[in-house]
Amino acid sequence: MAQKVPRAGLSRFMKEGSQFFKGTDEAVIRNIETVCELAGQIRSAYGPNGMNKMVINHIEKLFVTNDAATILRELEIQHPAAKIVVLASQMQEKQVGDNTNTVVILAAALLEHAAQLIYMVGILMPFILKSWGLTPQEVASGYELACDKALELLPALVVKEATELKDVDQVKRWIRSAITSKQYDNEEVIADLVSKACVQTCPKNAANFNVDNIRICKVS
Repeated sequence: MAQKVPRAGLSRFMKEGSQFFKGTDEAVIRNIETVCELAGQIRSAYGPNGMNKMVINHIEKLFVTNDAATILRELEIQHPAAKIVVLASQMQEKQVGDNTNTVVILAAALLEHAAQLIYMVGILMPFILKSWGLTPQEVASGYELACDKALELLPALVVKEATELKDVDQVKRWIRSAITSKQYDNEEVIADLVSKACVQTCPKNAANFNVDNIRICKVS
């Protein structure tokens, strides 16, 4: 009878400090927990009443800001799942220029509800059978259907629409809320300056405007 040789295990093939998980469900849950933890760190900086964060990067440079894109960029996050959310936040910054914190918080909320669906217990009669709930693929498919339905309903929920982009007063009214979250108590002065600059630089067809044409410089 041959003697059974114990297996070495995957941990022996990896460097010290590495982590590995057994099964896809455990890995998915750990990734969801990481993203939720990341969102919890920057949720207090959300909105006009959000608190500033003090961040010291790898070269010991100090940042005091409530901008989620700046916070996430200086933290240099390495976790794969959290990095995907960070990339989504950076893409939001490039395309829209605001609401970076909203992207992280919304992604964490969706993943938190997805975890509840994965943990869901099924009950079969006449006996009770405890089992895992939906698979990650089923949850993703449901979210895609919900996204299509949301895009269908959103146009009917528009309250106001910016139609005249050459009107300084109208532009000022639209951008005031965005400036309030960054420069509270100074929004009136800054909104007036920014609205005039936007009207002067906006071409006839606003869709042709390229944000890369704007240069930003810091004056000490």
